[in-house]
Amino acid sequence: MTKLPRVGTNIFSLMSAAATEANAINLGQGFPDFPMDMRLQELVTKAMKENYNQYAPMAGWMPLRESLTEKIELLYQTFINPDTEITITPGGTYAIYTVFTTILEPGDEAIVIEPCYDSYVPNIEVNGGKAILIPLKTPGYRIDWDAIRNAITSKTKVIIINSPHNPTGTVLDESDIQELRKTVAGTNMYIISDEVYEHLIYDGLPHLSLLRYPDLMERSFVCFSFGKVYNCTGWKLGYVVAPSALTIALRKIHQFNCFSCFTPTQVALAEFITNKDTYLKLSGEMQERRDYFIRLMQETKFTLLPSSGSFFICSTYEKISDLSDMDFSLHLTNEVGVTPIPVSAFYQYGKDDKVIRFCFAKKKETLEAAVERLMVSG
Repeated sequence: MTKLPRVGTNIFSLMSAAATEANAINLGQGFPDFPMDMRLQELVTKAMKENYNQYAPMAGWMPLRESLTEKIELLYQTFINPDTEITITPGGTYAIYTVFTTILEPGDEAIVIEPCYDSYVPNIEVNGGKAILIPLKTPGYRIDWDAIRNAITSKTKVIIINSPHNPTGTVLDESDIQELRKTVAGTNMYIISDEVYEHLIYDGLPHLSLLRYPDLMERSFVCFSFGKVYNCTGWKLGYVVAPSALTIALRKIHQFNCFSCFTPTQVALAEFITNKDTYLKLSGEMQERRDYFIRLMQETKFTLLPSSGSFFICSTYEKISDLSDMDFSLHLTNEVGVTPIPVSAFYQYGKDDKVIRFCFAKKKETLEAAVERLMVSG
């Protein structure tokens, strides 16, 4: 018996297993292969030695929530109440799932923009909802706001947006914010804003968090990840920011799901993020890796697409092969020794534009070794 009969093992597990079996360089799954900041490691050790090892409050360690309030006010000129509007969660994926569980009743519709992170649609379906799938416009992967508005019905409960976007690396601009306003005006729709790559945005572009916009925030749940920001994806720690009434509803679910999150990491992060450089310098450091990978890839037959954020950059391969993106990804893994992710995996019904995704959040020597192999792939 299963509530998700069409769902198998996710693409990240499949491709990472294939990479391990083939001893390939894994540029598929979104995790760094370089160490996190040693200062943060030391703070976790210190917290454990000082016996911060018991349950944290259900909503999260208050000093951490207070540090987040200060950070949000600095970045977005918005005051968020740490007591009633921030909830610490075991990861960004959990945060999104818990928001969908909070919002959806059986029969509700949720608008999902594809390609998208692969948890969205199963989250909707396991809660009895129906995902209404709207593809991004290609090339460029921009949101088709007219198509979204045409898809809204009396059953539409929520729209989920994601910026910086996984898998394409696109980001929302001010015209998107205006279109989002037009889309939700006069409706009772909620918004889920997946902002786990908040600090990984490049080329001087601003991150247009929904935390900036009071009129949108009043109906929004904004989801974040510490793991993506601080190279500690294995910690599985994130948070949700939402107005107090929505947070009350969220915590009713959260308290019976995980109750609370790992205490020592919360204690460590509460102190660590008071140093503003820990997040203000992240985009520049990661952009260097993106730009280095782009320069290396110019020697190959791949055609990289623009990426303005996240860990990822997409590529076409029409000069090399006419295989499907899945078959080509397996070919690269097994015959070339480099593992990407096929972008068709981010579409519910496998739309194949012959685009693959690479993760550039790697050490320079990892990127060099991967591109050396890719140079002979065609």
